[in-house]
Formats: sequence, C-alpha cells, structure tokens
Amino acid sequence: MKDRSQLLTEQRLPESTALDAMGTLEAIELMNRADAAAVAAVAAERGAVARAIELVTASLARGGRLVYFGAGTSGRLGVLDAAECPPTFRSDPGQIRAVLAGGDGAMFKAVEGAEDSEEGGEKAVDDLELAASDVAMGIAAGGTTPFVRGVLRKARQRGAGTIFLCCVQPVEGEPAADVVIRPLTGPEVLTGSTRLKAGTATKLVLNQITTLSMVRLGKVHENLMVDLRATNEKLWDRGARIVAILTVLDRTRSLELLKQADGQVKVAVVMGQRGLGAADAVELLRKHGDILRAALDK
Repeated sequence: MKDRSQLLTEQRLPESTALDAMGTLEAIELMNRADAAAVAAVAAERGAVARAIELVTASLARGGRLVYFGAGTSGRLGVLDAAECPPTFRSDPGQIRAVLAGGDGAMFKAVEGAEDSEEGGEKAVDDLELAASDVAMGIAAGGTTPFVRGVLRKARQRGAGTIFLCCVQPVEGEPAADVVIRPLTGPEVLTGSTRLKAGTATKLVLNQITTLSMVRLGKVHENLMVDLRATNEKLWDRGARIVAILTVLDRTRSLELLKQADGQVKVAVVMGQRGLGAADAVELLRKHGDILRAALDK
C-alpha cells in the first residue's frame, strides 16, 4: 500500500484541528475562507486551463469528443458537467461524455476497488474507441488514482489529446499529458475529504473548459445562450427574451419569430435582424458555420 501522507490533499489543516469543538458560525466562516482559497488556486492555473480550452475546442470543431474519466467525487463531477452541456448548449450528448470508475452505478454508491485498476482505465478508453480526434481528461484530486493513470496512458497510445487535472504537487509515476492543470488547494477542512476544496476547484475548472469551448464554437452570442432550442415553457420564455434582446423587438413579435423558427433562437434572431424567412435564415447561418455574429454582419 502506497504512503499518501505527503500529498497536500491528505495533510491536516491547522486551522481546523478543533473543528468538532467550533461553533456553527465559526466553522462556516472557516469553510468560506477555505473555499476562497480554492478559487484562488484555480485562478493561478488560468494559463493551463486556457491551453486545455484550446485543445478541447480544436477537438470538438473537427468532430471529436471530450471524455472525462475519474473515480469518486472527481468522476461524479465529470458526469455532472457532461450531463449539463446538452441542455445548456444544445450540444450532441455524445460530444462531451464522462466515464466513472465502477460504472454508472458508482454515481450513487461507491464501488470499492474500481479506482485501483489501471487495467480498468485502459479498458474504458478502448471500449470508447478513443481516437486522435478526441480528448481524454483524467480527473484525480490526489493525483494517484490508478484508473486515471491507465486512462491517460492508453489514450496517449491511441493518439488522443490528454488533460490531467489534479490538486497536488507532482508525484512519482504521474501520468504524462498534453496539458496538466494543477490547482494546489491544500489540506481540507475535513482531512482527506476532497469533495470540499478540491471538489470546488474541479467544478470550477470543468465549468471554464466546457463553457468557453462552447463559446469558441459559436454556441454563445455576447453572453447569451443563442443555441438554445425551446422545448418547454421555461425555454420558450427564455428564448423569446433572448430574441427580443438581440432584435430590439417586443416580446409578442419575438415569440412569433421563435415559433416560426421552430424554437431555434439563432434562426429567429437572423429572421428578425435580416428580415428573412425561416428557411433563408437557416441557410444564411449554414453558410457562416452556424456562427450568429458572422451571419448578422452586413
């Protein structure tokens, strides 16, 4: 059994050694300070995050996939981010995926030992048939998860792009990757519980990677989710508001355009700004790579 006591995520935080004796407000204030440290740690890694965004954007633009791999909290955060991309950006569900050590069941119940298998990580990569057009992102707060190491080694062998996200200093046997993102969040308020600061940092990094990759791919205009397609009452309301903002038309007319556009915000905006019918608006967007800003430039 490896000695992981020197990992930052396994060390004790001096400020929280009396956690069990603290008043509730005092403990909350301590956790707030710790969370702020996680945000600062992510900010310090902005250069690495930017390189990851460039790698992912290039992959998705050529039809590739971003696949998160992880165990425990790290893996579950990957599942969460992947699941939120289709409703937020109308991306194909297969475009951003997540694989959790132990399978889907490990999302809600720990599968003991699943993270300890490098072979399991290699098999997960082979099962997905990762290729040079894809990016594999291994997430391991403590940096030593064998499953993630197996993933990154096999992904590199298959020619895929690789990103490694961890919250510790370099450790022996660390997997090679095209981009390493290393927010050093330090010891946790609850010793070893990486669902806290390390989990917060991980969620922040994943948010940045997928959000800004989708921005680069034209899923966003200004700061609006223009690739939205209205499929329920909430989205019809949001879609109509976006159309109204970008066309300076009243809500009634904006909703009419959105209905004529079959709920597609981009199409409705082009119709309103360029005075086109739905079919012509769709064609204009197609000619400009589905980038709204380009389609609206006159």
